[in-house]
Amino acid sequence: MNIVLLSGGSGKRLWPLSNDIRSKQFIKIFKTGENEYESMVQRVYRQIRKIDSDATVTIATSKSQVSAIHNQLGGDVGISVEPCRRDTFPAIALATAYLHDVKGVSLDEAVVVCPVDPYVEDAYFEALKQLGDLAAKGDANLVLMGIEPTYPSEKYGYIIPCGKENISMVESFKEKPDAKTAQEYIDRGALWNGGVFAYQLKYVLNKAHELIAFEDYYDLFDKYASLEKISFDYAVAEKEDNIQVMRYGGEWKDIGTWITLTGAMEETSIGEAILNSECDNVHVINELNVPILCMGLKDTVVSASPEGILVSNKDQSSYIKPFVEQINQQIMFAEKSWGSFRVLDVEENSMTIRVTLNAGHRMNYHSHQQRDEVWTIISGKGRTIVDGMEQPVSAGDVVTMQAGCRHTIIAETELKVIEVQLGEEISVHDKQKFNLEE
Repeated sequence: MNIVLLSGGSGKRLWPLSNDIRSKQFIKIFKTGENEYESMVQRVYRQIRKIDSDATVTIATSKSQVSAIHNQLGGDVGISVEPCRRDTFPAIALATAYLHDVKGVSLDEAVVVCPVDPYVEDAYFEALKQLGDLAAKGDANLVLMGIEPTYPSEKYGYIIPCGKENISMVESFKEKPDAKTAQEYIDRGALWNGGVFAYQLKYVLNKAHELIAFEDYYDLFDKYASLEKISFDYAVAEKEDNIQVMRYGGEWKDIGTWITLTGAMEETSIGEAILNSECDNVHVINELNVPILCMGLKDTVVSASPEGILVSNKDQSSYIKPFVEQINQQIMFAEKSWGSFRVLDVEENSMTIRVTLNAGHRMNYHSHQQRDEVWTIISGKGRTIVDGMEQPVSAGDVVTMQAGCRHTIIAETELKVIEVQLGEEISVHDKQKFNLEE
């Protein structure tokens, strides 16, 4: 199975756990063992591998998410990087060209596209395999998965099938309706459009060439910023006559708000939290190293992270976005391909960060022009390279780097470092990368 996972989104609705580079799919809330948790993307990837261990998985995403994907899934997963955001049709066209021109996937092979973050059971991925098999047969140019609606939702578009069979032709598509109209659609046998579909690779590649002038993947990548922002539904699906829909009636949740996220939690709290017996329908997610005590709260979500603290009635939490947009601060936590960092303190001319490097990984070899840095090793073993000079480091060692010098750190075991940045202008843009051989 060739599967493309669409990984987009920003960090507004699940603030403070998410930010501009840590979208909801990277938040670890699903318990896998004693004090072990996995994120939405880890859960989906594990489920795909469980159903089809040979599946070719490609994640279509923005550059800002690549490090987090490598951190959580490793380096083997395929990634089609969007140079900038241009909605789902350009993203799918680029991923399709990537599969053909970079990965060598045949034009006749089926490709399944779905979001990276549904909360589903394993049967969903069995259905994805069936969807791919239908696309491979070629009876229709596109095969959609229609989700059996459980209520007249105003959040989803609707697919109107020609019949009520498990697989039928599509009569029409309907935009997100009001609740009354949604119920009328459901009475006609309508299905939620969950953004899941399959096609033979050549179909979307041909459509891309019809709508965009490009030679191959590399040319499309270079032209990507100039492409029209348009969804796959508008550009392709709603204009296609030969299109089928397959019904799916299993568990399916779109976890995009605090209400749906806490509804999927197996526990009332993650992290250090105490809830007294008078609390009712209260969920706490605490990523800080301080205790949270809740007393007498009802229908409340409490979330604490380096980005901030949220205390909200669950119904009111759905209206969080405009308030978060008023908050202007730098990223306080991020996962990188080599590990993670957390900002501990920010002053006018300094910033203090706790860095965790995974064993066997290293930072880029780089320099800064506007700041000095001091590394204090607090645990683990590794090596530093500063202006070409290599030396071993372990707990208690201190390494000082002046502005302009090239440096990196390599972790032999998990390595934890306190990094102090000192300078009149501290910016994420003040970084120049080098090859270690230079």
